[in-house]
Amino acid sequence: MTALPTRKQEAWRYADLKAVEALWPPPPARLIPVPTGESREEVVRVTEGGIHDLHVELAPGASLTLVLLARAPAYARIAVTAHLKAGASLDLGGILLADGEAVQELVTDIRHEEPGAESRQRVRLVVDDRATGTYLGRIVVARDAQQTDAEQSARALVLKRTATANLKPELEIFADDVKCAHGCTVGELDKAALFYLESRGIPRAEAQALLTRAFVADALSGLADSEALEAETSQWLEARA
Repeated sequence: MTALPTRKQEAWRYADLKAVEALWPPPPARLIPVPTGESREEVVRVTEGGIHDLHVELAPGASLTLVLLARAPAYARIAVTAHLKAGASLDLGGILLADGEAVQELVTDIRHEEPGAESRQRVRLVVDDRATGTYLGRIVVARDAQQTDAEQSARALVLKRTATANLKPELEIFADDVKCAHGCTVGELDKAALFYLESRGIPRAEAQALLTRAFVADALSGLADSEALEAETSQWLEARA
């Protein structure tokens, strides 16, 4: 049996280890392979909690749009390890919605192993009450992976100051002809935008819901059929207003 993780391991730094112990050992990782030259869309929903490991294998020229949605009432963790071969493309959108005392975690390890691949990550966290949301995102560019194009964007919206958001992007670059960027922000609803909507006659609760939906929707861009996910996230967000 694999030993329980500890906080000394970077990928588990903010984890609820008591919850992890109750769920250990985790189920086998789910493999998501995309063959050479093919394109695929995948949506992973986590509504009941647990530990979910995903291993993505993108062959040369393969393309994957992957959307992850976690809105479990207790502890939920999604860990993605992706290997990108030459010319592959990964578009990853992540949405974590946490309220009560729930803990939601997303950990990504994107590995560019050959030249010319690209990856995009757009992760949005919304935390309320005493909940905790965590995103740990790592991009590794191998020495031979020249002309890599990789980008991370992580943003957290804290609806109450009793909630907690942890964001930690990380780049490890061993090639010299690359284009890589990352950015992260943690904040509350834009007060100026909220005031503007209210000044146009929109009730405060509805204005808050509109701004929050717009904040989350960014993670769904690129998905061909995003309506079901938009409705699912809207239902959760409207309940917080």
